Amino acid sequence: MAQKKEIRNDNTYLISQDTTDNPKLGAKILSDGRESLFLDYYFGYTKVESKKTGKQVAKKDRKREFMKLYLWQAPRTPQERQQNKETLELAKKIRFERGQELLESVEGYRLKKKRDINFLDYFQAYIDKYTKKDIRMVEIAFKRFIDFLNDTPEYNKYAKSIRPEQITKDMVEAFTEYLQSRSKGEGAKSIYARFKKVIKYAVEHDAMLKNPCTGITIKVDDQQLRKEVLSPEEIQQLIATHYERENPNIRRAFIFCLYCGLRYCDVKDLTFANVDFSNKLLKFEQNKTKGHSASSGVVIPLNDGLLKLIGRPSSSDKRDELIFPLPSYEMCLKTLKRWVKRAEINKHISWHLARHINSSYPLKTKNLQRLSA
Repeated sequence: MAQKKEIRNDNTYLISQDTTDNPKLGAKILSDGRESLFLDYYFGYTKVESKKTGKQVAKKDRKREFMKLYLWQAPRTPQERQQNKETLELAKKIRFERGQELLESVEGYRLKKKRDINFLDYFQAYIDKYTKKDIRMVEIAFKRFIDFLNDTPEYNKYAKSIRPEQITKDMVEAFTEYLQSRSKGEGAKSIYARFKKVIKYAVEHDAMLKNPCTGITIKVDDQQLRKEVLSPEEIQQLIATHYERENPNIRRAFIFCLYCGLRYCDVKDLTFANVDFSNKLLKFEQNKTKGHSASSGVVIPLNDGLLKLIGRPSSSDKRDELIFPLPSYEMCLKTLKRWVKRAEINKHISWHLARHINSSYPLKTKNLQRLSA
């Protein structure tokens, strides 16, 4: 949708929509059917003497620079529209460069030197020092950003090196579209959240002047996500489906999550020490809330079917043995996707959705005979 022009009394309007832009890009409507582009600079306030009272008063210190670049006010041909597009892109780049020059002159050489870095190296250094549980998602965000730079003709010149100030709002918007083209549902949103986390860290530590992600979001259709669940019949259909070289641990773990509502990060860490076999209980602390919530402890009652799914340790002294030895999350997702397809279930099922299905259909021992069939 084209931006609505708010024409002011002097026949000018602002093109810049970000209130933090300095200078701001604008255009003056001319009588010959063109618009002359300009930059409005704001330098704060200066003290001047009032002609009426003779007293010192504060006055805004502004400057306007006409760029000698012109737009067609009402382009009629494809050539004129293309010319407008190219001229506007050039003007935005010049505005950004002028803004950087202004900030450098105000903040001095120290911050300029600190920002003279390769953001890709900065991102990798951030990952190297990262200790939280979602590090895998941060690594995926880094890889996706590099893929985006390589795959986008406009930005592939930055695939090896990009300075923080070269990451613009236009680039971030293009990146979010790229993420949504490669990931479904919550995937793109989750990856973008980690990317924003790194950007925010860079801004807070003076590696970037301002946050190019401000105001740019990825929305997920919650109604669509709610539809993508497995019915009790489809769960049984999935359990009954086998294929060559399947991973039995991934099968067991996902089915267990379907019936217990566990996250991947929790099920992969479960050991036999978490199982109270005599009282048929599973006890563990949720990784997501461990150390942050008094209610992180979880107790789940187990029936005979779930106990059979868990099995027993290889020996009585190996209580710390993993119940479900699993590969990486990405590998589990690929396997799950293949499994669902072989079961002829035409739905996009992620591991996380198992947490929300939490089937009430009883998992009986006889249902589990198919697991080893």
